[in-house]
Amino acid sequence: MLGFLVRRLLQLPFVLFAVSLIIVGLLQLLTPAQRAAAFVRSEQQLQNIDQIIEQYNLDENFVVQYTTWLKQVLQGNLGFSTSSKEPVLTTIKKRLPVSAELALYAFFPIVGFGIWLGTLAAVNRDKLIDQLVRILAIMGWSLPTFVFGIWLLAWVYGGLGLFGIGRLSNEYLIELAAGGFTQYTGLMTLDALLNGRLDIFWDALMHLVMPVLTLTVVSGAQIMRVMRSSLLDELGKDYVRTARAKGLSERVVNLKHARRNALIPVITLAGLMFAFLLNGVVVTETIFNYPGIGQWAAQAAVQLDVPAVLGFAMLTAVIVVLANILVDILYAVVDPRIRYD
Repeated sequence: MLGFLVRRLLQLPFVLFAVSLIIVGLLQLLTPAQRAAAFVRSEQQLQNIDQIIEQYNLDENFVVQYTTWLKQVLQGNLGFSTSSKEPVLTTIKKRLPVSAELALYAFFPIVGFGIWLGTLAAVNRDKLIDQLVRILAIMGWSLPTFVFGIWLLAWVYGGLGLFGIGRLSNEYLIELAAGGFTQYTGLMTLDALLNGRLDIFWDALMHLVMPVLTLTVVSGAQIMRVMRSSLLDELGKDYVRTARAKGLSERVVNLKHARRNALIPVITLAGLMFAFLLNGVVVTETIFNYPGIGQWAAQAAVQLDVPAVLGFAMLTAVIVVLANILVDILYAVVDPRIRYD
């Protein structure tokens, strides 16, 4: 297993190299002035674009430009984001923990409800409960995220006055801006507990309810459908019939033997889903004004903020590779027959 992990981690630089080649290659479609934004370190430097073009060889060939850009990235300069008015790396450091907190709170309900309802439907195939779960799955699958999110926003927040948008209520945002609250991890609920502020913890938790519910309903349907079909496939195999012939109870056969093997495709989907959540859920964060990295990426794309899009793409590549490594590890945990050495 250790050798496998080392091999997969060694692949990471090559993946990043390929992604960066593609991205910098696509940047050649832009003008030198637009490409120069990737080398800016501050807002003042935006006034000296011609000087930056000359300094970083942006009117030279692709190899020279790529080498120059790579040197800057290795020094920690991902450019200046005009949409966030600060360096790209600073914005990523600020917003990634925000999206990570939303991803952590949403991931477990998504996977938990998906596996539970998918199992329930499979072991009760063609019965009433199976029909109800399938209808729920189809509704969740076909329901656009923005439609359900806006409906929640209008009914729960606008109509009932419950929960809230953003990350915190205005009174706490003002208090945090004034200082006195230490952000240890960037995860608001955890930092609130570490600061001994249960009122801020509760407020942050209430602001997570609607985004998490939206993601659970929409994304949980995918897990539910995959779990149901995978478990039905396992329940029809010979080893399940043998287990029943030996007199094992239905609960042991379904939950201990068949469901364990049925989890392999669910783990694959869940791993990619976690990478998707961690990388910022653009629509959900935008609807609920949640200041994560997905909201920033959407603003950057609309404003043609090239350095921000470039930094976001590189971050996405890292997260997806790490998520795939995690999925491979979970394969071996769930199914002991899988070996990587």
